[in-house]
Amino acid sequence: MVPTGSTNDVPGDQLLRVAVPNKGALAQAASDILRESGYRQRSDSKELTLIDVENGVEFFYLRPRDIALYVGEGTLDVGITGRDLLRDSGAKAEEALTLGFGRSRFHFAGPVGRFTELAQLEGTRIATSYVGVVRSFLEEHGIEASVTRLDGAVETSIQLGVADVIADVVETGSTLRQAGLEIFGDVILESEAVLVTRSGAVPSGFEVFRRRVEGVLVARSYVMMDYDVRDEHVAAAVALTPGIEGPTIAPLRREGWVAVRAMVPREGAQRLMDELFDIGARGILLTDIHACRL
Repeated sequence: MVPTGSTNDVPGDQLLRVAVPNKGALAQAASDILRESGYRQRSDSKELTLIDVENGVEFFYLRPRDIALYVGEGTLDVGITGRDLLRDSGAKAEEALTLGFGRSRFHFAGPVGRFTELAQLEGTRIATSYVGVVRSFLEEHGIEASVTRLDGAVETSIQLGVADVIADVVETGSTLRQAGLEIFGDVILESEAVLVTRSGAVPSGFEVFRRRVEGVLVARSYVMMDYDVRDEHVAAAVALTPGIEGPTIAPLRREGWVAVRAMVPREGAQRLMDELFDIGARGILLTDIHACRL
């Protein structure tokens, strides 16, 4: 079925086929970054596909857990999913770019006071929604344990006698405390949203797609700073704002003053404005960057 606004006139093998999460924590953020990268996105959550003819891309909206499998098999070219789901799938797909959202940490947890170190996992029963991730971790650490897949909340599995330990995403830890559990041992996995491609393959059109997404990521991390400063303070000011390849400096009509423009990290930009003001800079402005190519 061709979605509204798409066309049948573009051969499918000429389009970059991209998988996007259709629901869950990654869905909205994934669509947002694609939209900021200049791609069309669906306006109706019931749409399963969308063809962006102008940009040569076809989007498929799929369950996040299935995306790595489709990409690994070569059915689709590129996908956005979580590192946890990629690792858990065992698919022949690999990370091509980290996307900076959907961050989470996986930990082991057990009854308060019962477990303190990983070695105590030996011979236990572990319940988790991420069997592949947990089994790989145990294998790397030489630990023999039974791992059972449970979907949904796994915290009650210990109370019900199904497991001795759970392995799950931990955010604030409040849910664990309510269940009488506490985390222990090393972090199993630090996850975030990632762009994935088939292992060893670079699909046609992918470099442009990645460059666009990278441009948005950089734009989100930087702001453009403009300010005026006297000639004798330029060296000190430029030391604070070196820019990417060097700031732009232009003379002002006012004798002895120049205008400086440079990209600076968004984090700490307010402190940087204070430091520039202290050395005599004036007219200091910050401007958001929506996209860039570096």
